[in-house]
Amino acid sequence: MVFLKTDRGGDYMRSENYKSGNDEKSEEIRLQKYLAQCNVASRRAAEKMITDGRVRVNGDVVTVLGTKVSPGDIVEVDGSPVYEEKKKVYIMLNKPVGYVTTVSDDEDRSTVMELVDDIPQRLYPVGRLDINTEGLLLLTNDGDFMQKVTHPRNEKKKIYQAVISGIPDHYEIEKLERGVYIDGRKTSPAKAELISAQDGKALVELTIHEGRNRQVRKMFEAIGYRVVYLRRLAVGNVILGNLPLGKWRRLNPNEVAYLMKG
Repeated sequence: MVFLKTDRGGDYMRSENYKSGNDEKSEEIRLQKYLAQCNVASRRAAEKMITDGRVRVNGDVVTVLGTKVSPGDIVEVDGSPVYEEKKKVYIMLNKPVGYVTTVSDDEDRSTVMELVDDIPQRLYPVGRLDINTEGLLLLTNDGDFMQKVTHPRNEKKKIYQAVISGIPDHYEIEKLERGVYIDGRKTSPAKAELISAQDGKALVELTIHEGRNRQVRKMFEAIGYRVVYLRRLAVGNVILGNLPLGKWRRLNPNEVAYLMKG
């Protein structure tokens, strides 16, 4: 977890991971990885910060990707030192409709952070659910955890239940499973099951392994159906269960270890 301290604040903080002595060289890590671990940004966004000249190490601007930092180095972003908090927090939130999955919102909409404001550490969403989708959302202050969970190579299956307008036939369900084109690219193979149908609407369970923008809604649109309700039930083997809407719980160590695995 990172705190950004301005010059006005008077505190000049170092990483709590810093050590001195002969251990320094063995603990060198790439600058962009360090920034991600500090929750400054994702590793990719951290790389852009570096090349844009926004990062200093020991007072010097660094623009070369691959630069390594050692214990004792002082890293600043936009003039403010960054450091990690030792206590890592991993939670699952049952996100309601009407909340955006961001830390703050320029349009002054409610954010998921309002639902976890009783946690003292500053958390960040792992991935996102759109404002009209409810269900399982992970949050953490561990940048390494966020990177591993969201990296395309490590994408865990995600299980959704959608209520759609209309009742798809067997062929259309198979089409979802084989893959449909959204935003010019075909989706990866998925698993789809028609759970029930009533009053011109259907409940479909869809399991995907990607995390593209509004993917589930767009997949149903690609076969001619509109999603009227959407909920995420699981990320991999980590399931929402009976967690009440708008409430959160801490992940247990087994869940954290599972999600961290590639």
